[in-house]
Amino acid sequence: MTARALQTPVSELGRLLKHWRQVQGLSQLDLALSAESSARHISFIETGRSRASREMVLKLAEVMDLPLRERNRLLNAAGYTAAYSERPLDDAHHDQVRLALDHILRQQEPFPAIVMNRAFDILMINGAGQKMMALFGLVAPEGSGPPNILRLTLHPDGLRRVIKDWDQAARHMIERAHRQVRGADDGDPLRKLLKEVLAYPDVPESWAFENPSSDALPVLPLEFEHEGSVLSWITTVASFGTPQDVTAEELMVESFFPANEETDRRIRELMAE
Repeated sequence: MTARALQTPVSELGRLLKHWRQVQGLSQLDLALSAESSARHISFIETGRSRASREMVLKLAEVMDLPLRERNRLLNAAGYTAAYSERPLDDAHHDQVRLALDHILRQQEPFPAIVMNRAFDILMINGAGQKMMALFGLVAPEGSGPPNILRLTLHPDGLRRVIKDWDQAARHMIERAHRQVRGADDGDPLRKLLKEVLAYPDVPESWAFENPSSDALPVLPLEFEHEGSVLSWITTVASFGTPQDVTAEELMVESFFPANEETDRRIRELMAE
């Protein structure tokens, strides 16, 4: 029997743990100290020589600040059941979440607001948001699923036609997608979407790589050209602070606020029509 055959095969948990540790820029000692363990134990888990307890898997995921989806994945790889539920937004479990989101959207009137999932699909939208999309002729093709903000921003027939500084706005969206997909595998829906939009015409090849320094603004200024005038906005993105559900954690609420009095006046007129 060869020496190679005597080696313990690396478990799926070990592979994932090493992957996420490296994504976070941590050594085995760094991770061990944060998790109140030893570098030897972390090494044994990664090589498959030791089986991590459910509590240890959760502790490691917590100190690496992994998304709930990835924490469940680590648990499953270790042979344990998921710790966090993942129910669709229309499930009764999310009744209170939907009520809160509906209140936020209504309070944002007469200015647009949308609720997106991690892959930038629009799950909820207020009346002003619907009117804004209609204003620019933005309609999701039949059978393509919900409108997707990343597609609408990057596609040549989408918002690219009306955004005054498209390069800045599109790059901001791309950087947000890069952050959210960091560490995900090739089968991740957002990674597939990112690959799709990066292949659109006239999208710079350099955008295929994350560049955090190009996205330093805390809010995104946007200017839309409409019938000879310019509608100036700033947008903010909010999320739930302490969710215990994968779906809730991945929700994003994007709100649009007029950046000047002229836009405020013009939008109120358009929404009243």
